[in-house]
Amino acid sequence: MLTHLPPTATGSQIAEVMRRDGGVIVDDLADHAQLDAFFDEMRPWTERTGVGQDDFTGRNTRRTGGLLARSATARDLVTHPTVLATCDDFLGHVTSYQLHLTQIIDIGPGSVGQQIHRDQWAFDFFPFPQGYEVQCNTIWAGDDFTEANGATRVVVGSNREPDGLQFDIDASVPAEMGRGSVLFYSGSVYHGGGPNTTDAHRRAINLTYNVSFLRQEENQYLSVPFEIAATFPEPLQRLMGYRMGAYALGYIDDLRDPLVVLDPDNPALSLGSFGTQTEDELRARAGADR
Repeated sequence: MLTHLPPTATGSQIAEVMRRDGGVIVDDLADHAQLDAFFDEMRPWTERTGVGQDDFTGRNTRRTGGLLARSATARDLVTHPTVLATCDDFLGHVTSYQLHLTQIIDIGPGSVGQQIHRDQWAFDFFPFPQGYEVQCNTIWAGDDFTEANGATRVVVGSNREPDGLQFDIDASVPAEMGRGSVLFYSGSVYHGGGPNTTDAHRRAINLTYNVSFLRQEENQYLSVPFEIAATFPEPLQRLMGYRMGAYALGYIDDLRDPLVVLDPDNPALSLGSFGTQTEDELRARAGADR
């Protein structure tokens, strides 16, 4: 079974269970009014989103992205302190992490179960070393999650299993949780959307984060128009990808910090700046990681 933690759980406590089990539920992290506001903001886009074209994306499942551009409430969920504290711990072995994707997953009535998979297979099925985590993911329950309505199913502990395995649905357990609760799960855990045998929709908000030296699944630079991104606070701009992925990765033109395109008058983003990491800091980190 999946462990449930209270909303007061710290990022390190959540990350500890994730490393052991691959996933953990934090109850009641968002209140219902916040979720109502989010879905109201997103309604113009969800109503015109088509269903998936194959069994994996779901032939009766709608997936609506671009949440940062379309919903002010989504920006609060993406930068929730508990989520970022968990990412800080779980992905603390790298220089930085970034927002990977933002998506509403609406599993419609009669939907079949999704193939059990690892999210990190999106990186061209690269066989990352066991125990080396590249994603910290969240699924926010937009409705109560039950086994009957398609709660995400998790093969508990499979984050410690070899790559390329196949599991049937009986090897997994449903992430049953109340509306506003959050399933935190690693990119290495085997999981999948469950079958929806009810006559109601099951809505989830999938917000995921990955290490910054890997490509984002959802291209945030194009999903979020420039004029909207320019209004965001700097921490969110950097989180969505306007930052260095590591030393020198992602600079623009004359070795400048990519954030300069959104804030050209910031003197800290000068010619030749690689951001906050100095050579001494990089050497110290390299030594600590040996």
